[in-house]
Amino acid sequence: MKQLVCFLLLIFVSEVQSFDLVIDEIPNHLFDLEIDGLPSKPMTRRSRYQRSALNDEDSGESVEGDDKISIYSYKVLSTITSRLVNTMIQSKVENKAKHAQNLVFDVQIPKGAFIHNFTMNINGITFTSSIREKSAARQRYAQARAKGKAAGIVRSSALDTENFKAELNVPGGMKVQFEIHYQETVRRKLGSYEYVIPLQPGRLAKHLEVDVRIIEPQGLRYVHVPNSLGDHFAGITTLSKGEKKARVSFKPTVAQQRKCPTCSATAVDGDFVVIYDVNREPKAGELEIFNGYFIHYFAPENLDPLPKNILFVIDVSGSMWGLKMKQTIEAMKTILGDLRPDDQFSIVDFNHNVRTWRDDLVAATPSQTEDAKKYIQQIHPNGGTNINEALLRAMFILKEAKNLKMLEPNSVSMIILVSDGDPTVGELKLTKIQKNVKQNIPEDVSLFSLGIGFDVDYDFLERLAHENHGMAQRIFGNQETSSQMKKFYNQVSTPLLKKVEINYPQGSVSDVTQNNFHNYFGGSEIVVAGKVDSENVQHLQSLITATASNAEIVLETLADVEGLDDFLKKDEHADPKFTEKLWAYLTINQLLAERNLAPTAALKRNITKRILQMSLDHHIVTPFTAMLIENPDGDERMLADSPKDHKRGCCPGVLDVASRGPDNSIPSWVKPLPTEGPLSALKAPTAASVRHINTVDNDPHFIIHLLRSQENICFNIDSEPGKILNLVSDPDSGVLVNGQLIGAKKPENKKLSTYFGKIGFYFKNKGLKVEISTEMIILKDGSYSTALSWSDTGSIIRRRLQVSVKKDSSVTITTDMEMSFLVLLHRVWKNHPVNVDFLGVYIPPTNKFSSSAHGLIGQFMSEPDIQIYNERPGQDPEKPEATMEVKGHKLTVTSGFQKDYRTDQVFGTKVHCWFVHNSGKGFIDGQYTDYIVPHLYSFLKNP
Repeated sequence: MKQLVCFLLLIFVSEVQSFDLVIDEIPNHLFDLEIDGLPSKPMTRRSRYQRSALNDEDSGESVEGDDKISIYSYKVLSTITSRLVNTMIQSKVENKAKHAQNLVFDVQIPKGAFIHNFTMNINGITFTSSIREKSAARQRYAQARAKGKAAGIVRSSALDTENFKAELNVPGGMKVQFEIHYQETVRRKLGSYEYVIPLQPGRLAKHLEVDVRIIEPQGLRYVHVPNSLGDHFAGITTLSKGEKKARVSFKPTVAQQRKCPTCSATAVDGDFVVIYDVNREPKAGELEIFNGYFIHYFAPENLDPLPKNILFVIDVSGSMWGLKMKQTIEAMKTILGDLRPDDQFSIVDFNHNVRTWRDDLVAATPSQTEDAKKYIQQIHPNGGTNINEALLRAMFILKEAKNLKMLEPNSVSMIILVSDGDPTVGELKLTKIQKNVKQNIPEDVSLFSLGIGFDVDYDFLERLAHENHGMAQRIFGNQETSSQMKKFYNQVSTPLLKKVEINYPQGSVSDVTQNNFHNYFGGSEIVVAGKVDSENVQHLQSLITATASNAEIVLETLADVEGLDDFLKKDEHADPKFTEKLWAYLTINQLLAERNLAPTAALKRNITKRILQMSLDHHIVTPFTAMLIENPDGDERMLADSPKDHKRGCCPGVLDVASRGPDNSIPSWVKPLPTEGPLSALKAPTAASVRHINTVDNDPHFIIHLLRSQENICFNIDSEPGKILNLVSDPDSGVLVNGQLIGAKKPENKKLSTYFGKIGFYFKNKGLKVEISTEMIILKDGSYSTALSWSDTGSIIRRRLQVSVKKDSSVTITTDMEMSFLVLLHRVWKNHPVNVDFLGVYIPPTNKFSSSAHGLIGQFMSEPDIQIYNERPGQDPEKPEATMEVKGHKLTVTSGFQKDYRTDQVFGTKVHCWFVHNSGKGFIDGQYTDYIVPHLYSFLKNP
């Protein structure tokens, strides 16, 4: 018997470590079977393969949606054993329609978690996973792909969570079960452990369950479950707590899940949070020894806070305009008010220039903090981003203060960088900035990074922090920005110890993880793990010491080895390998950090080998392993892996798994960088620093770049909301681009502005359509369609056409690497009395259209001859006029500027052009009304 099942696997980047979507060709014979030589026929509801765990009997209230898709069950089962979390998420979904539809499994996984298993059960056929060395896994995947049977590749890139989305197109009547397992550690922050489960089933579930078991041998001081999902679910969660164990259960009925009694939408959409802490002895150290490994927890609390010397380095470039800057200012005002009298501080703010509030550190007196708040309040974002110069200035201030003996010997010095973007002026190479910081930062200074927004290069900020004794956090640039910034600051606002080193007696332990730390902050915890010699356990317990530059603590650390062993073996839910897994987790993360800092290639290779071997030994996906997902026969395969280096935009658009060349899937013209030169630090990007483009943006303004004459010609189109304008119509190559207009909320000065609210792309020869609106992006292939949200980041490939989405920013379409298109999303304040969200379209003049291409933009792919002469003063002295001859017409044109929004989506980059009046009359063929078409996918008739 031969089973043939074909998958569509979609994985998106969200706000957390994420998966990038890459989709291969999908065969037309989805879920066909070939049985004992009989002709193929679709699997029906009565197929023998339906005998499985999926066939639970439905009972109670219906959860079937209008699309006839229902979630039978959605379960999250977690066990925390001494801070190590093992989580399983399982979903059973059914297509009750008579026709094939997409069934979706969509979960978020915390950054830093290690996935170690993923399975799918499709009407009795179970796909299981195995961890392999990356090249070996790719080779096996390629073997299946060569036979036309492989379904998709998943690659992860480091953000803040992994948004794992698997989407299968299955026949009516079929059920699918998805199950994913991962492990992580809960970290102590602000005096407690916080375990967060993103809970977003997407629709009503007949059986919804969250079950969290906590097993802490130290004993539980408290367990708290805040009402994080909202008042709608008040009183539903149950909590039972013993001395060392607790269980949290959340099982809302279908009626309780509904947003309202008659609603079909679910109210379950948010984070389910469990907060707890353990009992601690005054001696500050707790040791757990089990199965040949030890875990040492170190969290002294009864110490006086050390004074801080703190430099706030704040990005005030144009991209911080609006809500991000407003929230940053509010957070900074609170943070400045929380400084202690013995702290010293100053503020560095930067765009393309660098300014300081004070050139030296000043004491955090009430008058100084109030003056700093006023300074912050007056900031108006604009210009580029010079991160390198700003950090060098901050380090210089700290060095000068130390040289002038202004710093207390036991004080802690730190820099907190707040930024939302890549460097655009000054030093642009990220590796060079890292090197400059590393070479100039004093050894006793820590650098902390806050990355604001979804498109920030968070990996760069994270590397900056980790290489310089700090940590990083992504802040999402929304209404919660202020509270997130304050929470992050609170984690580092109470330093208690400097340069901590925990010492273990020789001969008692081996393979110890990091045991020296730059700082220890109140409310946190230091964790060390290693292997232990069972014959020397008592020796180990009595001779552990912790030293710091400002204190020495002798830890009378006691471990009840026999009691712990007995306790854990009696609990069926406790993880018997928790010490080994926690040691492996800490070790691999430490090795990944060491590899990034390795000074030689030889050392980097040796570290890589160790990471690879540990990943295979402990069955986890790391940057050097991959998860191969196979059916029982091993001929249907999917590949899940992560990049070797945590680089932004890891692998979008990879068509060949063996490819090792540079990623050319996103054309360079989409987001051009400003050119670097001696004046680049003094001014924002201009038209001279970006590649020229044909575009229509704003309300709507057209910019046509003529390659031969090197001139930009502009015109506006004033039409009515709802009208569809043809931008490109090329019947020979089968390419079409149309845009539908929307109107502002109300007229201004008796004129209603119009914008493009929807763009349609039709690639006739491929049979593919792409519809982009301000709400979503849809790829259509006949009756099949895939929808993406602007809240996703990822790529889809189908028939060598790639659609790449950058969250809340842009969509890039590339076809056969010969044509590319960019659509920018412009968001406005939703309560703005006039403005609405709209789209801009960018098309390079190098696209290989045929000679028959036409349309408002397409006609200029065959460039007309023009002459511009007799430049003279215009009615406006700042806008000269000239005469332009084109297509047999003599036109009066006006010199002016329009905006290219690729490099700065808020303020845009000025582009000089000659403006043609009267909706481009004389420059475009005919009248603009000739380009109005009846439907979003209509070609021009008789252009």
